[in-house]
Amino acid sequence: MKTLFLVFYGFQEYNGISKKIRYQADALRLCGADVRTCHYEVGNDGSRKWMIDEDVLADLGKGIPAKIKKRLSFAPILQYVRREGIQCVYIRSYHNANPFTIHFVRMLKKQGVRVLLEIPTYPYDHEYSSGMEKVQLYTDKLFRHAFCRYVDFIVTFSSDDRIFGRPTIRISNGIDFARIPLRSLRHGTSKELHLIGVAEIHFWHGFDRLLKGLGAYYGNNPEYKVYFHLIGKPSGRREEKDIATLIRRYCLQPFVTLYGAKHGEELDALFNRADFAIGSLARHRSGIYNIKTLKNREYAARGFGFVYSETDDDFDRMPYTLKVPADESPVSIPALIEFCQHMTVTPREIRDSIRHLSWEEQMKKVYEQIVRIKK
Repeated sequence: MKTLFLVFYGFQEYNGISKKIRYQADALRLCGADVRTCHYEVGNDGSRKWMIDEDVLADLGKGIPAKIKKRLSFAPILQYVRREGIQCVYIRSYHNANPFTIHFVRMLKKQGVRVLLEIPTYPYDHEYSSGMEKVQLYTDKLFRHAFCRYVDFIVTFSSDDRIFGRPTIRISNGIDFARIPLRSLRHGTSKELHLIGVAEIHFWHGFDRLLKGLGAYYGNNPEYKVYFHLIGKPSGRREEKDIATLIRRYCLQPFVTLYGAKHGEELDALFNRADFAIGSLARHRSGIYNIKTLKNREYAARGFGFVYSETDDDFDRMPYTLKVPADESPVSIPALIEFCQHMTVTPREIRDSIRHLSWEEQMKKVYEQIVRIKK
C-alpha cells in the first residue's frame, strides 16, 4: 500500500522525535507498506521547501510569503498524492487544525485516501505556555473536531478509545533495537551513583524535582556521592533559568553536569558512564497521568533501570523501575540510592523484557487497521 508519512516540520539528527519518525516509517515498510516521508525543511539560506524523502516537492521561496504558503496551501502535496496514487496519508499532528488543514484532509478523502492522524501526546492542552503557542492552541481547539471528521483513525499512545469523536488505534512507543545499543559497561554503585537524563528539556520533565532532592541530600554533607548528567537543550528560557537557579541555590555545580544536545557515539559514551536513568517526573503539570513515553523505552533498550512518575502499563511492575508520586515533592535521593544498590536485574534482561515493544510490532497494529479501511 502506497503510504505518505506527513510531518509539518523538519528533521534534526540529534532530535529523538526525528529518530522516532524514521523508525516508524521503516517499521511500516517492514509490514509491507510503500512509505514516502513528506516533511517541511528550512535551508541554510532561508529557503522553505516541502520535501519527499530527499527530493524537493515544492520550493516555497523565502521570507514571510514562504511562511504563509506553508500554512495555507497544501496543493503540492495533494497533487503528489493524486499523481503517485497514494492510498494512505499518515499525519503526525502538529496541533494545527484550521480551515486550511481541514480543506486539505477533505480533499484527501475526496480522492479516496485513507487518513490517519497520530497524536503523540494526549491530552495536550496544558503543554503550551508562551503567548504564540496559546494562540495556535486556541485555533486548534476551535477546529480540531471538524478536522477529525475526515480522519479514519487516530493513533494514540494513551488508553483512550476515542479522541475528538474518532476511534483510536492504541499503540506503545516502540524501539528500533538495531539502532539503540545495549550499554557496554556496568559499574558498581557501592561508592557513588551516576544518574543520566536525556531530553529536549520541558517543564513537565520535572528535573527540578531531582535537583531539589539532590539539594536536600547534599545539605547533610553525605560521604556517598550522587552525580547527575543532564543531556539536552532546554526548550525555552524558563526551563534554562529554573535549572541554573537550582544548581546555584544548592551549590550543585560539582555534582550536576549540563551537556547540551548529544547524539551518536558521544551520547553512547555518556550512557556508558551512567548507572541509572531519569524519566519524566512531572507529566502531571501538563494534565497527563497515563502515557507511554519514548524515553522510557529507549532507556530500557539500552539496559537501564529508571525512575518516573506517570502511569505506564508497560513498566509499572518491572523490577528495574522506581515510581515516584505524580506531585511536586522532591525526589528522595536516599530511596533512589537504596533502590539502585538492591537492583539485581542485568542490562541484557532489561532489554529483553521489552522485545515486544519493537516498532515493527507496534506499527503492525496500525498497518492492519489501514488495510481494513474501506474507501
